Amino acid sequence: MSPVGVPVRGYQPGDLAAVYDICVRTGDNGEDATGKFEDVRLLADIYAGPYLYLEPDLSFVLDDGDKPVGYVIGTADTAAFVRLYRQEWLPRLAHTYPGPPVAPTTPDEWLLATLYQPERMLRPELSAYPAHLHIDVLPAYQGAGHGRRLVQTFAGAAAQAGAGGIHVAVSPTNTRAQGFYQRVGFEPVDVADGGGAVYFGLTTDGRPPIRGGTL
Repeated sequence: MSPVGVPVRGYQPGDLAAVYDICVRTGDNGEDATGKFEDVRLLADIYAGPYLYLEPDLSFVLDDGDKPVGYVIGTADTAAFVRLYRQEWLPRLAHTYPGPPVAPTTPDEWLLATLYQPERMLRPELSAYPAHLHIDVLPAYQGAGHGRRLVQTFAGAAAQAGAGGIHVAVSPTNTRAQGFYQRVGFEPVDVADGGGAVYFGLTTDGRPPIRGGTL
């Protein structure tokens, strides 16, 4: 489908269910995570909900005319976001999810441990890239340049918000996502203790044109 035919627009509250659905349907290294967790909503409450609630002005969706089929969400200031996540997001979920397990063993317990540890996002090596993003596009809309446009949209908004750079964290096994980010201009960033992720950064100050990606 032509990128021109599927516009990118700002997030609206009525998009919440669609964004949560996309998060789950792409939540297993780009594959469908439905059935992988006992409480599938927990995945989106970690990787989508806090951005929509705390940073709605930096949330954008790919709209096929019926509903969102992709999104990019994030923050221009990761340190400030982490503080708000702990102060405002976690209290909203206190009655929904139990506290984190001492020694997680199941997939759901690992997610709970992730939910309650927003400080995992803070890495000193990423100080030049204070913004970060998450991007997901449904499979039927991948490979047409939509991901590149979503990244461009977020990069422009993050720059206007004062961020000189953006970083992303990617699973070491998700080589497809790693290739996408590098094709659209991100470069690897060496993080000593990556917490099981690899990192890429993109500058927004005088940033070069974002090249074509396949997401």
